Amino acid sequence: MGFGRWKNSWIPFGMLAGILLLKIANPPFVEAVQLRLFDTFQRLKPRAYQEAPVLIVDLDDDTLRRLGQWPWPRTQVAELVRRLTEQGAAAVAFDAVFSEPDRLSPQQILKSFPLAAADGSAADGSAAQALAKLPDHDEIFSLSLAQSPVVLGFALTSESAPSNPPLRKAGIAFGGDDPRRFVPVYEHAVTNLPILEEAAAGNGHFNILSEPDGVVRRVPLFLRYQNTLEPALSAEAVRVALGASGYLIRSSGASGLTAFGAHTGMVEVKIGAFTVPTDGEGRAWLYDTGHVPQRSAAAWRVLEGKLPAQAVEGKIVFIGTSAVGLKDFRATPLSPVTAGIEIHAQLAEQIVKGDFLIRPDWAMGAEIVYLLMLGLALVLLLPKLGPLACAAGFVAAVGAAFGGAWWAFTQKRWLIDPAFPSLAAFGIYGAASLHSFFRTESERRRVRHAFSRYLSPEVVSRLAENPGQLKLGGENKPMTVLFLDIRGFTKIAERFNAQELTSFLNQFLTPMTQVILERRGTIDKYMGDAIMAFWNAPLSDSDHARHACEAAVGMRIRLVEWNRERYRAAKAAGRRWIPVHIGIGINTGECCVGNLGSEQRFDYSVIGDAVNVASRLEGATKVYGVDVVIGEEVEKSSPGLAALEMDLIQVKGKHQPVRIYALLGNAELKTDTAFQTLSLKHHSMLAAYRSGQWSHARQLVRECMELETPQLRLRKYYRLILERLAECERRPPGPNWNGVFIALEK
Repeated sequence: MGFGRWKNSWIPFGMLAGILLLKIANPPFVEAVQLRLFDTFQRLKPRAYQEAPVLIVDLDDDTLRRLGQWPWPRTQVAELVRRLTEQGAAAVAFDAVFSEPDRLSPQQILKSFPLAAADGSAADGSAAQALAKLPDHDEIFSLSLAQSPVVLGFALTSESAPSNPPLRKAGIAFGGDDPRRFVPVYEHAVTNLPILEEAAAGNGHFNILSEPDGVVRRVPLFLRYQNTLEPALSAEAVRVALGASGYLIRSSGASGLTAFGAHTGMVEVKIGAFTVPTDGEGRAWLYDTGHVPQRSAAAWRVLEGKLPAQAVEGKIVFIGTSAVGLKDFRATPLSPVTAGIEIHAQLAEQIVKGDFLIRPDWAMGAEIVYLLMLGLALVLLLPKLGPLACAAGFVAAVGAAFGGAWWAFTQKRWLIDPAFPSLAAFGIYGAASLHSFFRTESERRRVRHAFSRYLSPEVVSRLAENPGQLKLGGENKPMTVLFLDIRGFTKIAERFNAQELTSFLNQFLTPMTQVILERRGTIDKYMGDAIMAFWNAPLSDSDHARHACEAAVGMRIRLVEWNRERYRAAKAAGRRWIPVHIGIGINTGECCVGNLGSEQRFDYSVIGDAVNVASRLEGATKVYGVDVVIGEEVEKSSPGLAALEMDLIQVKGKHQPVRIYALLGNAELKTDTAFQTLSLKHHSMLAAYRSGQWSHARQLVRECMELETPQLRLRKYYRLILERLAECERRPPGPNWNGVFIALEK
């Protein structure tokens, strides 16, 4: 591609560069496109639920109707924990926070008892004394926690919340960059009562962070409370179930990880024997199954002993609610309404099963390369192949990209985004097509401007629609060339000054040019009072000879009208009127047409022997006294027009004789009976002349002159033949005479 074509592509190239920068920056709206695509992948092929050691004990609406509204007395919660532990639960995790003392605890009731003293001690009265002797519910709950593998949950918040910092239950080690640099930071927390946190085996946040559109797609395994990393509830539940003491976080720069010096964040988290891949912010992708009834059991069944032990044994149990009144619902890729506890349980399932969605660290680079290659292909190939071929290639490339992304998702669980690069490439295609359209329109305007003064509007429009038909440089092809000249122009010019002469020529050349353009001719040049025109270029014209002849006949007719107009104008002005007569020569033959000239200046013109002959034929009109002289090839190509053979001549500079004809009129004249009679007589006259029958030829000439009309303008021609016959009788030609007349003038 030359510099000019590169220059013409700066708009799509600039758009491609801008989109690449946009993709690298990955602003929220760009990420939103790929997230919607990943949602579609999950809806088309969600994670198949397989029985896993994860169970939800659901505080559902049925349980709350049976056992009372939430929150329950801590003794009842303790009983739930005790039963689950007895049934062999590997871990029990609460998707709830116990941040305040149990309001149903005897000590809390005693504080509001009417007989209580001002300091809160028991006053006189058997009821108050009895309450004071009862054990505290939170103490009972803490004892239950201490005897069970329980994980408590807490909430991190950006809003001020007076409470104690979360009590860490596990150690955290990391390799590579400090993960605290990459995870969201919270300054406040809503935590459990210290007595409960101390008794629990684990403690994790249950924050579920949604994307800007409100959909939960990634769950943070770690968040930062002030300067401390805090694990997620699901991760703590798995850790406690495994009996692991802590976590190992691997970040960019860790041993075995290639980051090329970039600080891209967290990569994976090891929990005992399990490894969880994460994004840079420590989030694991939720591979959604949707709601699965087999995953849950109503809490009332546990408390009433109706849940078999094998349903609990060895499982990680999450206690939470799907009750509508408690409003713990989130949107996920598969459902706009999902209980929060299900998200924690699903992540635990994924950890245990090792069934993860992964956004590979090379995915962004692959998408950028795909966008770059597709964009460059469109920008570079569109001018060569055109929009339809590029559109077909674009559709094929996009189809392959989406097919590859779908294969990667279903077979490898990789999240690859072909959507934004494809949409961006479509935008580039649109920009490149639009730019090509405007460039083509500009080219068409240039063609129209360049040829509007030389070609008919019809031809200009055809060229503008397909500029490729305009071949620059030289091209050999058969063409028809026309020369027109005003007879006696010197005498006419003597009557005008320079300004008047210019006006006269403009008035004459304008209607003559119009006739030529209407017959698909191309104006080559104006030479003072003369016009040179040609046919069959720049657009091909299979009937070019006929169209040139029709133009000549049309110019004769238009000249008669123009002379009448000038006569009326001269008479009205009291000026002398001089009629204008023209001579036209037309010839057909092989020519070279194209841009001819120098590097500084060139013209679209035609050269060749046929051009020279056409010029000689125009000059022959003066000798034979007719308006239009045409060559033999022209006459053969225009059989429907009225023409008579004039002579067999050898023009100056040529060795081969040329048969010439007088073009006298259109098809209407040719079918006229009088003209047909004249044509037969004329043909017989030429035959007698060329065979040396001088006397007979003279008689036939006189008969032709009687049949000739002033409109045909053949009187001078017949007089010329009579002169030749007289000369032949005085000086008979030799035996090798073939009737050829040698023209000594151009």
